[in-house]
Amino acid sequence: FHCALANALTSTVSSLHTGGIFETLENEPISVEELAFKFAVTNINRNRTLMPNTTLTYDIQRINLFDSFEASRRACDQLALGVGAVFGPSHSSSVSAVQSICNALEVPHIQTRWKHPSVDNKDSFFINLYPEYTSISRAVLDIVQYYKWKTVTVVYEDATGLIRLQELIKAPSRYSIKIKIRQLPTGSKDARPLLKEMKKGKEFYVIFDCSYQTSADVLKQILSMGMMTEYYHFFFTTLDLFSLDLEPYRYSGVNMTGFRLLNIDSPPVASVVERWAMERLQAPSKAETGMMEGMMTTEAALMYDAVYMVAAASQRTAQITVSSLQCHRHKPWRFGSRFMNMLKEAQWNGLTGQIVINKTDGLRKEFDLDVISLKEDGLEKTITGNNRLNKVWKKIGVWNSQTGLNLTESNKDLSTNVTDSMANRTLIVTTILENPYVMYKKSDKPLYGNDRFEGYCLDLLKELSNILGFSYEVKLVTDGKYGAQNDKGEWNGMVRELIDHVADLAVAPLTITYVREKVIDFSKPFMTLGISILYHKPNGTNPGVFSFLNPLSPDIWMYVLLACLGVSCVLFVIARFTPYEWYNPHPCNPDSDVVENNFTLINSVWFGVGALMQQGSELMPKALSTRIVGGIWWFFTLIIISSYTANLAAFLTVERMDSPIDSADDLAKQTKIEYGAVRDGSTMTFFKKSKISTYEKMWAFMSSRKNTALVKNNREGIQRVLTTDYALLMESTSIEYISQRNCNLTQIGGLIDSKGYGVGTPIGSPYRDKITIAILQLQEEGKLHMMKEKWWRGNGCPEEDSKEASALGVENIGGIFIVLAAGLVLSVFVAIGEFIYKSRKNLDIEEVSVGQCEWHNKY
Repeated sequence: FHCALANALTSTVSSLHTGGIFETLENEPISVEELAFKFAVTNINRNRTLMPNTTLTYDIQRINLFDSFEASRRACDQLALGVGAVFGPSHSSSVSAVQSICNALEVPHIQTRWKHPSVDNKDSFFINLYPEYTSISRAVLDIVQYYKWKTVTVVYEDATGLIRLQELIKAPSRYSIKIKIRQLPTGSKDARPLLKEMKKGKEFYVIFDCSYQTSADVLKQILSMGMMTEYYHFFFTTLDLFSLDLEPYRYSGVNMTGFRLLNIDSPPVASVVERWAMERLQAPSKAETGMMEGMMTTEAALMYDAVYMVAAASQRTAQITVSSLQCHRHKPWRFGSRFMNMLKEAQWNGLTGQIVINKTDGLRKEFDLDVISLKEDGLEKTITGNNRLNKVWKKIGVWNSQTGLNLTESNKDLSTNVTDSMANRTLIVTTILENPYVMYKKSDKPLYGNDRFEGYCLDLLKELSNILGFSYEVKLVTDGKYGAQNDKGEWNGMVRELIDHVADLAVAPLTITYVREKVIDFSKPFMTLGISILYHKPNGTNPGVFSFLNPLSPDIWMYVLLACLGVSCVLFVIARFTPYEWYNPHPCNPDSDVVENNFTLINSVWFGVGALMQQGSELMPKALSTRIVGGIWWFFTLIIISSYTANLAAFLTVERMDSPIDSADDLAKQTKIEYGAVRDGSTMTFFKKSKISTYEKMWAFMSSRKNTALVKNNREGIQRVLTTDYALLMESTSIEYISQRNCNLTQIGGLIDSKGYGVGTPIGSPYRDKITIAILQLQEEGKLHMMKEKWWRGNGCPEEDSKEASALGVENIGGIFIVLAAGLVLSVFVAIGEFIYKSRKNLDIEEVSVGQCEWHNKY
């Protein structure tokens, strides 16, 4: 893949001698950098495309780790032999010693590991192919911002980790990110005490800055601590994370992300990596390091690229001669500056992507990092010899030092594999006993596990399990509470179990509220409802014998009577005033001066009463003015009688319900009827947090009588409603279920608020979105409605109103007979009065007549 360099100029030397200084360990006599160095030299000499007329030779020196004196001595030995460049060593103390010598003698020093650069920038004769640390720090910060982590724990192995991540550590002053910094134990590989503190502190987003060997040990301990779950997200800054054997963690559901510098997507790179793996697999097996067999590490890839870079630069630099240099004479190499400039100007694509060296400080500042994530579906595979290495990593994006982060895995890609992270998992589900959501199943045989329960929520769980492919274990919440926050900010109930990750899901009539949403996540609601009032049915009152008066209020009856008297008086006056209502009683005598008027005061009242009773009278108005009065009165009586008749049937047949309360306002205005809600439930929280005056007043009443107004659960509240004068504030769906099975209870008024029940998950859980999609699917298929009908439909209460018209009894219209009897009795008494009155009047007349006769006879 170095075809761009194939037209290199021919060197005047037949060989280019280089030097390599590598550290050795007791369990690793030959370092991976040395192996990669030899591997690259062999490939270059074998393939003459890059150096057709030159052979690349080398001298290798091995030193002990951190032995800077030995490193200086070996570097001087190699310079005395005459080398065009020195590769290695790796660790900082030895690197600094060799670097100062190479800088003094102007021999290029090639570095492939991270090293903190000098402040004064005097060491101009070195290049470092390892990505510049501030860029990697910015890349980590971009990841944190992309995932919107508000709290992050940084765990570092040594002090250099704080330098590498300084851009992230500065983030709290510029972004709303809280960072907690921890250090892995020094001198011990046991990180479990540290992990235990992190687990107790609920530190779910963790960035590890450590070597890949330490990363492998830490991962094993994370698994033993039970932290390898989907609630944790671990990010490792090591560029060799992809090479670790993570098959044991593949199906744990844990979120694990990292960077990869090795560009294995390129076919030429994959070919080199495959040849490397084949050679490594043929070599004797080494001690367990946690790495997959045959994998090329980033250190090896960088060393390979470094050798190729030196070889290519030597071909582009004409007429150079490698000479012997003595450390004590301080005479520099006369071709060193020219060769160094060629190295810094080099730009090409190697195993680690595009390599561009900064001419000022010799650092690599332009590069690409693949963002990789642990996946269950190992999409990336490679063939190494006869073994198939299934990589458990998936490339989800790229970070570029110029353009920043670009994640290519979209939400659409995630939704196509919606069941990936839940299939074949066993989830712990917390719930609470509440009819008809979760109930103990009645059986003659002992039941165990999930078979002990039945109800709406169990059916919902079964449907979700069928769609998403997970198994579940149902457990009742320990304290028997839904979840509320006390004055100290501590939670209880199912919400607390989700916060503590004791449970994975909460499937129950758990209301979605603002305060709960801040500490846990909810799916879309599977049921919508509101708060209402449960109260015993008011006692019915049968229609009275005078119920025929009920269609009109007493005020209306009074107004009708006054209207009748008023119209009668107006009719009397107008009839007296108009000349057309007076007539000659003797039509045969047209010259008679006697005239009469039928509309006396009594007759006017009789006319009005007759029209009101829709019977009429023998009196007919003759004048236009009196006819107008009569017509308007008839229209008035038509409307009154029609309205009365329309309502009469209902008032004669319907049993009236007299309830002392009809709404929440009625409850708030009185203190005789005690009312309350379930303690530590969402209904109680609603009234506690409400700013509406009526509800504030109700909460003041409930809080002042906490021992009696607030109940432990719905069952206790229902019993109190049945046995005492008590009203329970609860969810409308529960009231609907209860009233279907207890005909003495009913819902009073409408809904006080609107809310929904949702499936609760720990905050940041990957299950929430998948459960939401499944719930929406069940809703579209109508299964949620069918499950509600199944569990809510009861035996039913008798209909309050008969659909067929019932026969009226004495208790309905007995008052009419009383009025009739009273009228008859009154008429008898009036008739007797009239007879007595007439008799006395006739007696007086007879007495006057007798007296007159006697007077005439006398005189």
